[in-house]
Amino acid sequence: MTRSAVKTGTPGGARRPGPGNALLGLAGLGGFLALVEALPRLGLVSPDYLPPTSTIAAALAREVSDVAFWTALGDTLTGWALGLLIATVAGIAAGVLITVVPYLREATASTVEFLRPIPSVALIPLAVLLFGTDLRSTLLLVVYAAFWQVLVQVLYGVQDLDPVAEETARSYGLGTWARIRHVLWPTALPYVMTGVRLAAAVALVLAITAELIIGTPGLGSRIAVAQTSHAVPDMYALVAVTGLIGVLINLGARAVERRSLAWHQSVRGEVTT
Repeated sequence: MTRSAVKTGTPGGARRPGPGNALLGLAGLGGFLALVEALPRLGLVSPDYLPPTSTIAAALAREVSDVAFWTALGDTLTGWALGLLIATVAGIAAGVLITVVPYLREATASTVEFLRPIPSVALIPLAVLLFGTDLRSTLLLVVYAAFWQVLVQVLYGVQDLDPVAEETARSYGLGTWARIRHVLWPTALPYVMTGVRLAAAVALVLAITAELIIGTPGLGSRIAVAQTSHAVPDMYALVAVTGLIGVLINLGARAVERRSLAWHQSVRGEVTT
């Protein structure tokens, strides 16, 4: 298997999910929902802390019929999408710049390794100080967390560049931009798509976290309100919605990844030995 398939986690050599796997997944979800329904009914768990599935479903039906729910959903998706877009553009631009400019990678390596491990939640006091409960607070946390996912994958992708291809491009007189477009970018793209997929999940987590802790508008703040008002079924219903959004984002990111890499061996199912 090629290095690209290993580092990016692309499905080269792996069997694609089939209908049987989907049915097994649905069966597992059904079993989990049945368990949540049974535990409080049997008295094994207090319904004050874990309501039955049917009660949560009724609360979810009330939520989706409320206009305020859809407003909060829109606020969450806005913060997620804007933050992910900014982080993706900045991560790709910074990664390409760092690798193209001579000695810049060595000069920035220690800075990147210092800043990257800092948890985004540690920036919450700064976000509140700068922007209060504004959308910009959410964007600050989302962009900071998602940016590193993209940047690191771009750096890995460029590191995987075939030196023979690079020297061949130079020998044919291709300029810097032409080499980036025709040599560097096709090599780095599988890594970039992996970084964007990871960043999409991280961006959602940070968007919800900012809304929960800071109180910026969105599903997170609505969950916090349900928790403080002891509306436990509503709280679980909203948590289930955030989980469903996460699943849809992951499925969408994988679909975009497969479409963008239709030419790549990992998507075509080829295996290089």
